[in-house]
Amino acid sequence: MSDPISALVLGIIEGITEFLPVSSTGHLLIAQHWLGARSDFFNIVIQAGAIVAITLVYRQRIWDLSTGLRERENRDYAMKIAVAFLVTALVGLPVRLAGWELPETVTPIAWALIIGGVWMLVAEHFAEKRGDNAHVTWTVAIAVGLGQVVAGVFPGTSRSAMTIFLAMLLGLSRRSAAAEFAFLVGIPTMFAASAYAFLELWRDQGLGEEAWGDVAIAFLAAMVTGFLVVKWLLAYIKRHRFTGFAIYRIVLGAGLLLLMPSGT
Repeated sequence: MSDPISALVLGIIEGITEFLPVSSTGHLLIAQHWLGARSDFFNIVIQAGAIVAITLVYRQRIWDLSTGLRERENRDYAMKIAVAFLVTALVGLPVRLAGWELPETVTPIAWALIIGGVWMLVAEHFAEKRGDNAHVTWTVAIAVGLGQVVAGVFPGTSRSAMTIFLAMLLGLSRRSAAAEFAFLVGIPTMFAASAYAFLELWRDQGLGEEAWGDVAIAFLAAMVTGFLVVKWLLAYIKRHRFTGFAIYRIVLGAGLLLLMPSGT
């Protein structure tokens, strides 16, 4: 497969999986086993494309929050987003500085996919017994912040799955409300993580000789695909459960363990 086509495929995979509860990092690591490993800079850029996509989807909500802070409800919601982000930063940064790295085999990703799929089924079952609550509590905000760290440390877990279902289990039982809060918290988190990773590469002179055409293709593919997928997902979860995603994770994880028992 040519490099531009490979870049396009990876960008589409990032755009599809970044916000679906199936793990974008896990899917990219799996895909790069076949399509060839890409630089850290390439991976940062395609994630940035997905961030731009989710920002565009929620542009009106972000504008309303930022211009309506005089209203108590908006101020309270914005503060909870900030707290969730700070929890992620305060816990996640030491993990990063301790030398954490992505796994080199797919075995831990496969197990994370399976365990995460089971977790989703159990979490949604119990969350539905809590009624239809759309209020974000401080407990939910802190849990979402911690959930982002867990998802970052264990590729295959899925940031969206971990944060959405933690929010639902802790009382934010309406799926659309849980997804909105998780995604809004994810915007500053992913911007900060991408900027930090970029600065690390720049400091270590690790940007290297990039194929800028491939980078641009992947960025645009991730942005356009991510925008369409999020719009679809927000409409889908208003009428459907997350069961299909959970089953997909379990089947994919089991398939990887069967087809690649050594992890490579």
